[in-house]
Amino acid sequence: MAELDASAEAPLAQLTASPDGRVTIPAPVRRAAGIESGQRLVARRIQNRVTTATAGHTGSAAAELIAERRAEAAREDSSGNATVSDAKDRRTGRA
Repeated sequence: MAELDASAEAPLAQLTASPDGRVTIPAPVRRAAGIESGQRLVARRIQNRVTTATAGHTGSAAAELIAERRAEAAREDSSGNATVSDAKDRRTGRA
């Protein structure tokens, strides 16, 4: 079981690896680090320590691409540089 440090600023936990190598990060540490359920992390060994960082995105690559394209289209529409035919082409895929 993990033991937490009393510090609210930077929760410290002692973790144990299971026989298959899994490590559970306690909820207070996840909350303090902004780690959400299902979020991917990367781990790196630096000398005799292991550190983790978030790994870019938490959703599917397709969903992320669609969101980026929609945001780009919205910026173009609001900039006044898009014409009516440009907007239609982007939505229908037709020339």
